[in-house]
Parts: sequence; C-alpha cells; structure tokens
Amino acid sequence: MVTAAMDGGGRPSGLQAALLAASAALTALLCSAYRHKARQARGLQGARRLRLDGELRAVLLEAPGRCVPYAVIEGVVRSVKDTLSSQFVEDCRGVVQRLTLQEHKMVWNRTTHLWNDYEKVIHQRTNTALFDLAPPEDGAGVAVRVMKPLEAAELSLETVYEKFHPSVQSFTDVLGHYISGERPKGIQETEQMLKVGTLLTGVGELVLDSNTIKLQPPKQGLRYYLSSADFDALLRKQQASVRLWKILAFLSGFATCTVLFFLLRKQYRHRRERRRLQQLQEEFRQAQEQRLRCESAAEAPKNACVICLSNAKACVFLECGHVCSCNECYRALPDPKACPICRQPIARVVPLYNS
Repeated sequence: MVTAAMDGGGRPSGLQAALLAASAALTALLCSAYRHKARQARGLQGARRLRLDGELRAVLLEAPGRCVPYAVIEGVVRSVKDTLSSQFVEDCRGVVQRLTLQEHKMVWNRTTHLWNDYEKVIHQRTNTALFDLAPPEDGAGVAVRVMKPLEAAELSLETVYEKFHPSVQSFTDVLGHYISGERPKGIQETEQMLKVGTLLTGVGELVLDSNTIKLQPPKQGLRYYLSSADFDALLRKQQASVRLWKILAFLSGFATCTVLFFLLRKQYRHRRERRRLQQLQEEFRQAQEQRLRCESAAEAPKNACVICLSNAKACVFLECGHVCSCNECYRALPDPKACPICRQPIARVVPLYNS
C-alpha cells in the first residue's frame, strides 16, 4: 500500500503536466517568432543600398536576371498619371488613400463588472494610383515604379483628416443600452494618405522590366517596406524588435526550465524517500525475523530433554519423580538405568502426555 501511494505521488499531476506542456509550447512559439524576426533583420541588414542615379540601370543590366533580390531605394513619391484628391482637405493630393469608419462603444464585462472600451472597424476602403520613387533633385537620375504598395509590411500613411461623430441618444436609448450591456459612443471618421512628395524608403526586389525599373515584394520570405523613416532608423527598429522577441523567448525558456527542474526535483525526492522507506521495511523485516528466531531458541530449552536437548520430555522416572528425558534417551540409558538428575535407580517409567 505504501509503495502504491508513493508511485502515485511520484508522477506529476495533470495541472503540472499541462503547465509544463503550455510553457514548452509557448517557448517554442516565441523561439520560432524570434528566429523569423532575426532572419528578417539579417536580410534587411544585408540588403543592397542603391541610389537613384544613372548607374542604377547599369547595375540591373549586370545583375543575374536583371534583378537585385533585396535592395534599398530612397526617393520622393511622384505620381505617374492621375493623383488621388482628399475628400476633406483642399489641395491635398496623394497616391494612396485610406478611408476608415470606426465604431466606438462601451461594453459591460460580466466578469469584472466594469465598462470597457471597444473599437470596431465597420468600413474601410483603400484607393491607390500608380506612382514612382524619384530622386529628390529634379531632373537627375531615374525613377523606380512601385508595385503592390498595399502588400508592404510598413506603409507610412499620414492622417490628413480625423473627426469623431458622437452618437445622439434619447433617455429610452440610454436605458436600453444599459440593459443590453452596450453603450455606443460614436463613429470616428479617418482619412489617411500617402502624399505626393513624401520621402520614402523602399526595400524589396528591384527588377528591370523592359525599360521600367520596378520595386516589388521580395521572395524567400523577406519583408516589403515602404517607410517614411530612413534606412538606418528602419534597421534599428527591426533590431529592437528582434531583441524584444529574444528577451521574451529567454524568459519563457527560463520559466519552462524552472517548471521542469521543479518536477525533476520532486521526482528525485520521491525516489530517495522511496528507497529510504524500502530500506526501513527491510530492516524491520530482518529485525522481526531475528526476534522470532530468538523467541524460538528461548522457548526450546523449557521442555527439552536434558540429554539430547532436542526432543521434548516424554516420561516420568519413579520413584524419584523427575521429568527429564525423552523416550529415545531413556531407552539408550545403560543398565541398570538410573535417573540422570539424582542417580537413583529407575523402578518404573510413566509416559508423559502434554496437552
């Protein structure tokens, strides 16, 4: 019974096993994210920096397949044909326009018994126009056509218009909202644009297609950037993100190792206690056997024959009345037979029956 209880106590509980599994899974997820971020940061650091000048076309002509797999280009936004006009701001033109309607409301949390802010995008529309990245100096260098700008991981859009329209509610509406657990606050209307003339840093695949140089999303899992920050600031931002993921992965791994160490320590202590109890049980068994042997040895001389000291006493000698011998030893006594205790002659022998 003790051994069975110890076997059950040595195994980790379901909660401990679940905690270890969840911690290990989280560590694996964070390590995977860290490696992905580190690979992207290394790719960004190794990207080839090119200038928008007359040598760019020659560089692409010499490159294999007229393509630079990962290149950095800095230039200002210039429209190819038509531009997009802001719906709210006069004389505001761009090449990417994003209109967003966002609902704001308060939602009652039945667990914390508090009202929490809740935001939801109810409508969003994005318009684009063809644009190039051109040199900051007019009339110098070449232009690069930007393809699929909405696929960029970091597309820098400037908020040109933002207005909040609060909801108008009657007393009946307020009462109904309290009962339903949702209180509308209003609608926020936002317009974001990538303006013409904005200085952008583009990172992606640079190809020469006919006479047009194009910047497009790269292959091999690398990220596509169209950022208003310069390349050095963009690189520092990605490296800071890598350090953050590295710290998170390290902390999660440390927590996993701590849980594993706790379970292994518990298992070790359990086995050590089990060995100690088994040793105590063995010592107790040996002591019990020794005690039984001692008791048997102490009881044997009480009724043993005084001659052979092995058989039980089985006869009474008369006339002296001594009870000291078994039948075998009595028959082995020399003639004339005499009592081994008092040496008196044995006249007759009476059998002894032990009940």
